Amino acid sequence: MLENFFHVPPVIKILLVFVLILVCGRVRLPLGAALVFGGILIDLWAGQGMASVLTDLGRALIRPELWLLILNITLILEFGYYMAWEPNSRAILAASGRLGGRHGRALGLVLMPAAIGLVPMPGGALFSAPLVGESLREKEMPAAWKVSVNYWFRHIFEFWWPLYPVVIVSLSIFSLHTWQFFVLQIPFTLVSLVAGWFFILRSHVTFLADDSPAKPGKDTGLRPVLLPLCIVVLCSLILPGAVGRLVVTASPTVGKLGAMLVGLLLGLLYIRMAIRDTRDFTLFAHLFSHKTGNVVLTLAGVMLFQTMLDASGLLPEAAADLHNSSVPVAFVIGFLPFLAGLVTGVAIGFAGPAFPLVVGLVGADPHLSEAAALVLAFAMGYAGMMLSPVHLCFLLTRRYFSSALFSTYVYLFPCCLAIAAWGVLMYVALMFAG
Repeated sequence: MLENFFHVPPVIKILLVFVLILVCGRVRLPLGAALVFGGILIDLWAGQGMASVLTDLGRALIRPELWLLILNITLILEFGYYMAWEPNSRAILAASGRLGGRHGRALGLVLMPAAIGLVPMPGGALFSAPLVGESLREKEMPAAWKVSVNYWFRHIFEFWWPLYPVVIVSLSIFSLHTWQFFVLQIPFTLVSLVAGWFFILRSHVTFLADDSPAKPGKDTGLRPVLLPLCIVVLCSLILPGAVGRLVVTASPTVGKLGAMLVGLLLGLLYIRMAIRDTRDFTLFAHLFSHKTGNVVLTLAGVMLFQTMLDASGLLPEAAADLHNSSVPVAFVIGFLPFLAGLVTGVAIGFAGPAFPLVVGLVGADPHLSEAAALVLAFAMGYAGMMLSPVHLCFLLTRRYFSSALFSTYVYLFPCCLAIAAWGVLMYVALMFAG
């Protein structure tokens, strides 16, 4: 009986643990704790002894990436509170109103998360969530709808924007020229915009419209908001190499997170100087709040689960099982990234484990092109990632707006289906063209 328990196929193991995590969340166990429990269980189920599992957990806990992420997320939350501060939110909304006229509010709901999404950072959705909430303060909109707006438009550039780690990894795995990659991937951003408008915004555009647009003028200007963000962006782009040289043994991820930390500290220093003459806003006033604690616990759970899943080796085993079966190659190319994205909730989580196998399948099939495999694999991986309940941006946005999980899928599922459909359509077109 016990032997049969351990010989369950890897794909089934992953799916069952994934379902168990969701069930734990439904019975009010904190999601962070449920993820840690799931990570331990999946490592055990992979055949590791308790001593090995505890060793893996200990290694996960001492990873500098984990603690840098927690520190960065805590500081990002302070940025979020600062941008939700009335003078700043009023300035952003006024700028959107001037740009979009009567539909400035709807335009702002797209621009705010999309612009912040140009800089990939852990928990970046927390930058735009307060702004989305503020722009809808006098509108009675469902929390799930607000989550969907912030979350969906936050990721519309992740298909091709060169700052995203998944783009860098994809370019290193596939042998396509960079320009070919961009030509194939940029249309996904347009599909995302159309899908977001059609399935999320369209039915509310009239309700969101301002019959009497606010008069331009009495706001504080965008400088107090944009300058701290620019500091974070510039440090994130310029300093990773310098941080890596300072800490010789640091991984590239540590360099990137360290550079972001420097930017966050400098940005908060600027904020402190900008607000020194006012008593309306205090930095770190929410440091020990329930919301901050929930976010930090959830983040820690996500990181620990991802590390334990990687240590278990189940994803490569699942990939090998599917590869060696009689399953159609197109299904394997689509399913593996989808499963990895759904389970890990990060783009690098579907690209790293699945894309090498996808490229291997291309090499084994003379009728299959890398371009066709890329668009199908990326589209399905992206759909899985965006639907994943453990996606950090999804978790943080839901926490911020206090929204239930499944009610957000009413808006997100058709958008993800549109991305998947576009990937399938492109796959078929490229296969016929080749």
